Parts: sequence; structure tokens; C-alpha cells
Amino acid sequence: MSAVARRLSAASLAIILSWGWKRAAIAFFAGGLSDLAMAPFNAWPVLFLTFPVAVWLIDGAGAGRMRGVPVAAMTGFWFGLGYFVPGLYWIGDAFLVDAKTFAWLMPFAVLGLPAYLALFTAFGFALARLIWPRDASRVIALAVCLTASEWLRGHVLTGFPWNAFGYALSEPLALAQTASLIGLWGMTFLSVAIFASPAVLIDGRARGRAPWLVPAVAVLVLVGMGALGAMRLSMHPTALLDQVKLRIMQPNLEQDAKFNYSAKQAVMQKYLALSDRASGPQSTGVGDANILIWPESAFPFFLTREADAMAEIADFLPKSTVLITGSVRAPDLPPGSRITRAYNSIYIIDHDGSVLSIYDKLHLVPFGEYLPFQEWLERLGLEQLTKIQGGFIPGTLHNSLQIPGAPRALPLICYEAIFPAEVATRDGRPGWIVNLTNDGWFGISTGPHQHLQQARLRAVEQGLPLVRAANTGISAVVDPLGRIVAQLGLGIEGVLDSRLPAAIAPTIYARAGDFPAATIVVLGLLIVLKRRFTKRTS
Repeated sequence: MSAVARRLSAASLAIILSWGWKRAAIAFFAGGLSDLAMAPFNAWPVLFLTFPVAVWLIDGAGAGRMRGVPVAAMTGFWFGLGYFVPGLYWIGDAFLVDAKTFAWLMPFAVLGLPAYLALFTAFGFALARLIWPRDASRVIALAVCLTASEWLRGHVLTGFPWNAFGYALSEPLALAQTASLIGLWGMTFLSVAIFASPAVLIDGRARGRAPWLVPAVAVLVLVGMGALGAMRLSMHPTALLDQVKLRIMQPNLEQDAKFNYSAKQAVMQKYLALSDRASGPQSTGVGDANILIWPESAFPFFLTREADAMAEIADFLPKSTVLITGSVRAPDLPPGSRITRAYNSIYIIDHDGSVLSIYDKLHLVPFGEYLPFQEWLERLGLEQLTKIQGGFIPGTLHNSLQIPGAPRALPLICYEAIFPAEVATRDGRPGWIVNLTNDGWFGISTGPHQHLQQARLRAVEQGLPLVRAANTGISAVVDPLGRIVAQLGLGIEGVLDSRLPAAIAPTIYARAGDFPAATIVVLGLLIVLKRRFTKRTS
């Protein structure tokens, strides 16, 4: 046995035999290190170190009661907590925007949300231990069970699939092209299976004749994904629509101004002046574009109820230009009624000040746009971050928006872009995705980088270009294979001019949805169960 093999064997044995606080610390540290695989670091090779640790920890859980399932669950909880605390620390910044009201809740957000999400990782580890075989197929068992638990995390209680393990394979872009076939959940299965594969190197001849074969196959799969992805990128160069010229306005507006009615005129003047700013020697301002895009919840007032603001927009827009903007929208109520709730919406407004289309956000953010058990928690004096009494009203339809002189657009507001299933409409395939967001809640942090990474994968999955307008950044134009055509960085005030990339033919994922990923998971489960049954009866 070589010196490297001896050290690996000793390290894995120490992990397998660890117990108590040492086991918890190892799991927590491995989970935290795994976060480096996400944006903006994208150091995904680190998972070749951390996911084998997860396998060895589950190996060692068998010494506990009930076939080790409770020990595996606790181990998974610590792994998940280590993963989510550094990955989601930036959520705490939102509670400092109005520190007098919300700062006391910051520890609950920074630790409470990761602890809740870690329950799903705990479930994945426990389920894996329940079907755990003793040979190399246990890597597949972990991939099956963590994919199932990640899918649940993306759906239970409205879901929060932020930093799902599949995003580790979204950089470099050639690897991300596999998402056009199997989507995020298929990518999650591959991520876990590929990166956990070195765990079997300790098995030796007792469990298999060639333990190196499994990681070798995993590396070949990774290389194959990169090669096929590079081929796909070469076959689909970025094509731009000459007739659709975009201008994205990124105001970098402080959060307190966005919710301060007294700042109404200052906000409007800043938006108009910035939108008309020359972006180069040949630029003539807003007249260069036929679609002007402003970010989510752009105004500290109900836009269509402020006649002077609508008049300013109408006077500002050239005849050939329409505005796509976010705004809080008041519900339709009888005159004189008191407005207590509102929609988070997107408006399309033409040069006459006419509203051409409206989209109301369907997937609201818990604790940000509404409270679970809203009335009960409000009686206790709690309120969501946006301070809308009663919470925002969810929309009812997810139809595409008709835009003069451009293909139909699929609207996504803020974190709707992290849900693969949200990228669907009832009226056929759109020509592009428009994502308005306000990442200003989270300051200069890793959060906006992660948000862009996840939104960009929606473009790859669907074969649709993505146009993203963010208050503080990162605003971007992304082609249907995920290439960044134009981008305005985080914390920058400015405008971004670009032509709209053309869509490509619907991808396999766009046609089949999660069926290919589900097929892979089911096949993996059958392999694991067969191996486990064979081993127990042989």
C-alpha cells in the first residue's frame, strides 16, 4: 500500500469511528467547506473532499441504534447546518435595513433558517442509511436520497431550493449545459454521485476488485459532460435580435429610500436622469432602446395611483420605447376604500402612459412579503420586512407578457427565478425571461452572485435568454446557453445597453420537465436496492 493510500485509509477510518461532538464537528466543517462550490467562488473540486466525508460518516453511523438511522440524521443535520450558515449569512443584512424594528430577529434568520433547511439534509442522510449497501453503490444511495431531500427542500412550505447541490456543476459553463437535458434535480444527482465517488477508494479488494474504477468513471462522466457542453456551446453561438434593443437601469438605490414616500420625487428624478444617461460616444440616451427596464418594486408609492408620476414617465418615453418596471400595485377596491394589502407587480407602460400588461408575483417570500399564520403573528406584534399589513397578495396567473416590437416575455419577480418549475406559462413558450429583482436588501455580499447563478441556469434549462434588472446589481443579459452578453456589477449605479439574444429550440428539459431526472433517481434507487438485497441474501 502506498503512503498516500495509507494516509487516506487512516483519515477515513478516523472519520468512520468518530462519535459525539467530534462527529458533529467533522460534519459541520465538511458542510461549510462545501459552500465554496457555490458562487461567487465556484470552487467545486472541493466537493471531491467533502462528499466522501459524508459517505464515511454514514458508514460509521451503523454502530448506532436502529441501524444507525438516528445517528445518520443527526450527522446530516450538522452537515447541512455547516453548509447553510455560511451560504445564507447575507440574509441577516435584510434585518439591518430597519435595524430598530428587525435587528433583534437577525440571529433567528442567520441560524434559524439554516437549521430548518438542515432538517432536509438530515432526512437525506437518514434515508440513505436506511437503504445503505456495503459496496460502492452506497455512493448512488447518497445521490438518490440527497436528490430527494433537495427536491423536498425546494417544494415543502412553498420551498427554498437556494444553493441546491446541482449548482456546483453550473461552472464552467460547458458543464452547465447538462441542465438542458435533466434540469437542476438531475444535476443534483450527478453532483452528489460524482463528487462522493472517491469514498470507495478505501474499500480495497474486500468490497470490490478495483475500487479506483468508480471514481475513474465519475471523472469520465465529468469530462464527458464538459466535452458535450463545449460542443453544444460551439453549435449555438449567441444570436442577437437587431430589432430589440434593451436598456436596463440599475439605480443602486438605498433600501430606506425605496420605502419612503417623501422620497417620491427624488426617486423619480434619479430614475429618469439615469435612464437617459449616455452609455458611450455614440449613445443618445433612452432613445437608443425600444425597451427600458427598471427593477423590482421601483417606487415608494403605488405607481398608477400617482398621476404626476405616470405623466412624467409618458413625457419621458420616446414614441418607440416601452417601459418594463416593477411596482407595488393596489388591489381593485371601491373608491374611498382603505388599502391594507397590495401586489408585487410588473407593469408594461407605453409612451402614452398606458398600461399594456400587468403581472402579479405568484411565489411570495415568507417573512419578507408575508407571514405564515399572518393574522396570529400580527396580533403578537410581528410584521414582515416589507411592512405591508396583512402581507402581499399572491397573483393567480403566470402568463407571458405581450411587448410591442419584441417576443413575448416570461416575467419572474425576485426569487421566483430560483424555482425551475416557475419557468412555465399557460399560453405557450415565450421568447425570453425577464427577471426584476431587488437584491439591495443584501448589500455587497455573496447573495446576489448566487441569485444570478441560479437565474442563469433557468436560461440553460429552457433555451431562453434571460434579462435581469436588479436595483443594486447584478443586472445582466444572458443568452439561452447561459453566456453573459452584458453585465453591470454589484453596487454600481448605471445603465446597461444590449440587444436581446434570440431563443433556441426548446430543450429536452423544457419539453419533459423533471421526468428525466426522476427516471435517473428511480433507476439509481433500483440499483441500490438490488445490491442491498443481493448482499443480504448471498
